[in-house]
Amino acid sequence: MDLPFTTKPGRRERHLRRWHENPLFAWPVVEVEPAALLAAQKADHEEMEVFRDAFRSQVQKAVELSPNAGSDTVLGLKEELEKLYEQACGLPEDREQEKDALKKLMDLIMNAVRKAAGSDPLAHRELDEAEQARAIHFRLLEQALAADILHPESPIGPDELVPTLLSSRTEELEAALELFDADQLALIVAQGKVLLNGLERDHVDTTIPRQRLEMLEKGLSPRTS
Repeated sequence: MDLPFTTKPGRRERHLRRWHENPLFAWPVVEVEPAALLAAQKADHEEMEVFRDAFRSQVQKAVELSPNAGSDTVLGLKEELEKLYEQACGLPEDREQEKDALKKLMDLIMNAVRKAAGSDPLAHRELDEAEQARAIHFRLLEQALAADILHPESPIGPDELVPTLLSSRTEELEAALELFDADQLALIVAQGKVLLNGLERDHVDTTIPRQRLEMLEKGLSPRTS
């Protein structure tokens, strides 16, 4: 069935595309119902509208922020901007303009916090660590799969994680590998083997998923050595 999937979908539609006619999610394969696709697209669009309102509100707060604002107020605003950035990574269409603006605002806030820290070496070290963690987090969010997994309302259910990972593109999987600890990754690999062995008994072609499973196993090896 040809469905009207969009070229730059939001997180809900993205996940429907993952499991549409995908034997890793269900065998025999299951098709996405047109009504389900339309509902997902509608929900993604509504979330985008909510984001736009919140974005304008938080930008206005940042512009009007008093130079004498307390640290709690400043850090609270920074946290809200970070949440908006995370949300933007899961939205439909191109949100690069808003993401760039959010990054610039967060950088301005961090510069102000650094000035307030004076010459305190411990405070500056903690700020360096926080910025490094933020940079890593934002880098991972550039991959749609990582953004969808990390979202507080992830469309990927616990029983869909393995099929999702084994269906992903190489660059997506490389980013996703950073999200799991050794125990979690070992469980994912074990479940992946069970899934693919079962499909192969039904003569389903698992060439590409096997390659993804090998990537997962290679990612596990250094952690268990």
